Amino acid sequence: MEAMKMYDVCTEALGEFVRGIGFSDVVIGLSGGMDSSLVAVMAADALGAEHVHGVMLPGPYSSESSIDDAEALAANLDIEVRTVSICEPFEAFESVLARACGGALAGLAAENTQARCRMVCLMALSNAHGWLMLNTGNKSEACMGYSTLYGDTAGAFAPLGGVYKTDVFAMARARNRRAAEAGAEGPIPVNVFVKPPSAELAPDQEDERSLGVDYATLDRILVAAVEEGRGAEEIAAELVADGRDEAAARALVDSVLARTAANAFKRAQEPPYPAAAFYA
Repeated sequence: MEAMKMYDVCTEALGEFVRGIGFSDVVIGLSGGMDSSLVAVMAADALGAEHVHGVMLPGPYSSESSIDDAEALAANLDIEVRTVSICEPFEAFESVLARACGGALAGLAAENTQARCRMVCLMALSNAHGWLMLNTGNKSEACMGYSTLYGDTAGAFAPLGGVYKTDVFAMARARNRRAAEAGAEGPIPVNVFVKPPSAELAPDQEDERSLGVDYATLDRILVAAVEEGRGAEEIAAELVADGRDEAAARALVDSVLARTAANAFKRAQEPPYPAAAFYA
């Protein structure tokens, strides 16, 4: 499906879901990354900017660049934005859990605790103000289990839950082009498109490095396997035809498919998303 059409379908589904369950306003965690930026734009288009509430949740590894990008996005959309730091709550968890975690809260436990701190803050605002919390995850990361249960997986609706990461970028470019064609500035800042995607949960963390594969290759494998039902051998052969080493290609495909299968339990706990058959 063409990127602008995908955007419109997801945006319409978002508006229908929110209004259908009796809400008027939504709350979104703004990280300065592409996923949350695009969801914020969708929400503003679907519900009106006055009904969208952005929250920046800087933690110990948040960059000034990401904060600047989130602020620029909010200004472009004219949505309300506030800042709630998770540094103090995370430090409290570090102190409380250190002994139980073997002397220090570190590694994956520390990273996931940051994500869960953010969701506690967003849900508190949701409860306090009657705002529906939106999830900002995408299908690539859901397949790989690259999300935190009760953290990144929280929220009532995931507008991008059925969209692979490369198409998230394509939809964002299409939405900015639509704005330009209308004589307006694209709502998503340029830096959001060019910086390496990162959850910023550890020093110098980058998503593709953590995943062990670039998004373009990952999505190629996932679409072939998940959407088209093709086998590992055939998918690997296509990668080899493009110049990849045969053993490395097969190992990569096997790893992606194994990880997708292993994380089915996590996907089962994620929120609903637009039901359109984007990849039929």
